Amino acid sequence: MTIRQPAVADRFYPGSPEALTLAINELMPVARPIAARQKQKALAVVSPHAGYVYSGALAAETLSSIEIPETVIIIGPNHRGQGAPVALSNVTWDMPLGKVPVDIEVCDLLRSHSQHIKVDEMAHKHEHSLEVQVPFLQMLQKKLSIVPLVVSHISYLLCEELAKAIAATIRTTARDILIVASSDMNHFESRQSNEKKDQLALQCIEQMNPYNLYHTVSDNRISMCGVIPVTIAMLAAKIQGGTKCRLVGYTDSGYVSGDTGQVVGYAGVVID
Repeated sequence: MTIRQPAVADRFYPGSPEALTLAINELMPVARPIAARQKQKALAVVSPHAGYVYSGALAAETLSSIEIPETVIIIGPNHRGQGAPVALSNVTWDMPLGKVPVDIEVCDLLRSHSQHIKVDEMAHKHEHSLEVQVPFLQMLQKKLSIVPLVVSHISYLLCEELAKAIAATIRTTARDILIVASSDMNHFESRQSNEKKDQLALQCIEQMNPYNLYHTVSDNRISMCGVIPVTIAMLAAKIQGGTKCRLVGYTDSGYVSGDTGQVVGYAGVVID
């Protein structure tokens, strides 16, 4: 595969450039006065990856609240279980809003820092968790290049190793590089049950405690699909000196579908 084609265009988001641009502009928060619109730099963010009708507004609010640098490492869960456990894509992504290059320098540096990171396009071919983030990033950074990383459920020790590799890579480049951890929260329980479980996970995130997050999600059977990407992002941010976490917002699918008996939770988080 020399070019990665969209897997979920016209399903999770509009597939035409015009309709997608309109949709994202409608999802972006209303412009505030210039004095209150100062965007902060961030080390990492957590952004949801459902269809735009469900979580697009929260993803837009989260990503538009910070500076988006020219290179973004996007880490997402492997929903289909295809390919390597830690799979990197290094081909151009042909998205509806235009082609997005992969930052090959950063990819090569990552692989030099961890033998567990493999180039494996099959893991990315049908995966939506990274793809849905890209149009927002394109709209916010016209010179965007990405480093797409899909991870399966791996050990906490391997999460630590990957975080060290990411932090070392960013340090070597001496550039501003954002980490986007793509994750939805708990799945398909009542709103009351979902909020209870998600609050347990979000407390760990807000306390900047990736170890507790990893084990809290497992111990309480929280079906947070991106717990591994979020754990890695938090660890990497802490290595870089990150100490603060800001919850941008929390919502669930029931506010759109009207079904509060079977909801999916979504959170937006900024780490700096």
